[in-house]
Amino acid sequence: MDIDGVEKLIRPELMTMRGYDPVEPIDVLEKELGTHIIKMDGNENPYLCSPRATQILANFPYYHIYPDPLQRNLRKALSSYTGFSESSIVCGNGSDDLIDLVLRLFVRPGDEVLNCPPTFGMYPFTVGVVGGTIVNVPRRDDFVLDMAGIRAAKSDKTRVIFIASPNNPTGELVSDEEVLELLGMGLVVVVDEAYFEFGESSAAGLVAANPNLIILRTFSKWAGLAGLRVGYGLCHEKIAGHFLKIKQPYNVNVAGEAAAIASLEDVDYLRANVERLKAERNRMSSELAKLPWMRPFPSSANFVLCRVAEKDASGAVTTARRLRDSLRKRGILVRFYETPGLRDCLRISAGRPEDTDALLTGLVEAWNEA
Repeated sequence: MDIDGVEKLIRPELMTMRGYDPVEPIDVLEKELGTHIIKMDGNENPYLCSPRATQILANFPYYHIYPDPLQRNLRKALSSYTGFSESSIVCGNGSDDLIDLVLRLFVRPGDEVLNCPPTFGMYPFTVGVVGGTIVNVPRRDDFVLDMAGIRAAKSDKTRVIFIASPNNPTGELVSDEEVLELLGMGLVVVVDEAYFEFGESSAAGLVAANPNLIILRTFSKWAGLAGLRVGYGLCHEKIAGHFLKIKQPYNVNVAGEAAAIASLEDVDYLRANVERLKAERNRMSSELAKLPWMRPFPSSANFVLCRVAEKDASGAVTTARRLRDSLRKRGILVRFYETPGLRDCLRISAGRPEDTDALLTGLVEAWNEA
């Protein structure tokens, strides 16, 4: 059989599906650009992980042994951290793994999933992979949820709605009132709290009375473990049991589990870093607002979304793209979007004070070149 014959066996909807646009790896970029990289495009934690996690990883004796498929030690530690019972916690290979599990559990081919863009691109990506149908309900111009639009979009085929809080890339929180309204629609409501520790607001208190609510969180942002891929979900214990039944047996590796447990033993250290990033986020937003061509939006996460004014009327290439490209040449990486509602926007991760200073200098130089 030739390659054409093999491709004919691929699910046709996957042949035309667009892949996810990830950030580029820093080692590749440093070689390409020949300069030190200031990485402000991936919402990672520049203060790294807990020293306790580093020590545990350096001395861990069981890398040659398969991990516990039930992640009992990690779930016990998470129970203490979250206040949820171990039976209501499920862990995954990052929260992306849990997004996939939600869809595998609830969505059949042709079922609909509500999505509220602009938001995290993994929701429509994973819906496409499992054969579901994404139904977009765009947010309002101020990025607040269009609740009337969601109600109108719900159909008999709708199974799940994803809501990020704080929302990535716009930074705003969802209210308990909005979550309760969504829960009342009879859907599985997934509230993705990847930036929970920065936003200090959670819908987790609604889980006990609402078995159709699932909360997702991660160690990638606040704990500096993005490269080890550890996430977890909080939900009704029966739903958690179904997740444990269908997940890959070894979906959290031993290094990730050990580092996550160590992080939960060093919460005060990590929370201090969160406070540093929040302070720098606020300073960066304040300084960006002083640039007449930058409009930063309020954010409860570890990043700031900025709308960039157009410098000319050609429209062929946005000024936001030109700024992104000019900053890249200077070794400063920010996230640029070409999706509806974000075409003139940059998302900039909070970093260290020196990172912010370099960004501000680079932006002024880049604007003068654009």
